[in-house]
Amino acid sequence: MDNDNARARASARDLLEFIDRSPSPWHAVAEMRVRLEQAGFQRLHEETKWSLTAGGAYYVIRDDSTIAAFRLGAGSLADEGYRIIGAHTDSPGFRVKPAGGQPRGGHASVDVEIYGGPILATFADRDLALAGRVMLRDPNTGDVVRRLYHSDKAVLRLPNAAIHLNRQVNQEGLRFQQHDELSLVAGMLHDGLPPEDAFRAHLASRLSCEPDDVLAWELAVADTQPGGFCGLDDEFIATSQLDNLASCHAGLDALLASDGDAFSGVSMLVCFDHEEVGSQSFKGAQGSFLPDLVSRINAASGVDPDDRHRAAAASMLLSADMAHGYHPNFGRLYDQANQAKLNGGPVIKINAQQRYATDSAAEAVFMALCEEAGVPCQKYVHRNDIPCGSTIGPMTASALGVRTVDVGNAMWSMHSLRETAGASDQVAMIDVMTHFFGRERLPWRTDRAT
Repeated sequence: MDNDNARARASARDLLEFIDRSPSPWHAVAEMRVRLEQAGFQRLHEETKWSLTAGGAYYVIRDDSTIAAFRLGAGSLADEGYRIIGAHTDSPGFRVKPAGGQPRGGHASVDVEIYGGPILATFADRDLALAGRVMLRDPNTGDVVRRLYHSDKAVLRLPNAAIHLNRQVNQEGLRFQQHDELSLVAGMLHDGLPPEDAFRAHLASRLSCEPDDVLAWELAVADTQPGGFCGLDDEFIATSQLDNLASCHAGLDALLASDGDAFSGVSMLVCFDHEEVGSQSFKGAQGSFLPDLVSRINAASGVDPDDRHRAAAASMLLSADMAHGYHPNFGRLYDQANQAKLNGGPVIKINAQQRYATDSAAEAVFMALCEEAGVPCQKYVHRNDIPCGSTIGPMTASALGVRTVDVGNAMWSMHSLRETAGASDQVAMIDVMTHFFGRERLPWRTDRAT
């Protein structure tokens, strides 16, 4: 195996391991925190005063599932600005309702809400775990404390109806009535504790507390199958949550690889929760987290109101979210002239309706960065007759007044419980993101310089 292939495989393997350790947004942020602290990043807390030092490396967490990390360069922030990579920690799926376990036809089931826009059928007949955070009462102080929970094994199942009972399933597709047919089977119904109490008791036993001290939870349904390589020559990787933990992983690797010597502004990675449900929350991309963070860095750096606008004009943001890769079985769903392929390198996502924030200047800058980093570059445009999804790009661009390019790696089965991407694309995205953080000047001229 040559060095390039070895690097690509190592990056893909590390991504798979990162996702395996991140079965929920809360676990993803915990894993990122571990990697940041191992690299010497210092934690800041929003409720305390900040004292920042040029050359310092810091991170901030809001409510356990949104995180930002940054290096503060030694240069003039007004002149150098910010280089920001934005992504999101959440993925579509199911979330457990407050009642937890419920009796259904002699079985104990767990009722769930639909979170975002998952492909529901992909959850059927799979070994499903639970992962997220649980709020507990401290019996000594009465305070509310939060704990991460991961069942680590299959505890739930969404069984299919047999084809003998659903004769048209292959002609009409597998469909579930979204309220009545998505309860997940957790076991047989036994005498003793009602299922709701048994579910609470299960959480308590795993978290070493009393059932009455389990107050609330945010629990996602997770796959138990580890990520892996596939294809005759391991050309692909398959796992859950590639959308969008692959972008979080790439941005984190790039930030850790940058040393701040060449670019002397602020290099930042920010990964939001709640993108899949519209980002309208206090820790989503439409919330105040990123503007608050930029404001505090500006204040700590002695940037006055006029220089804040100068810094924004000198800044750029990469909105990193996965892209739709050309599917050989569904060619009719793509714009044939503007398609992206797995293992074809990073994808620039373009939409005239501004569902993606890319403009021609940002497009050209990212193309130049890819060329300089020695990685291929692709462009994707959605079909005119299919509604286009969106990203954090437009909302962060408008909130900060910062030029933004929407990018991502191509993948299949987006929003499936099991997604697929190219095994060589992760290292390519990491390389161009690292170059984005490391280049002394971006390859463009602002209006003031023309």
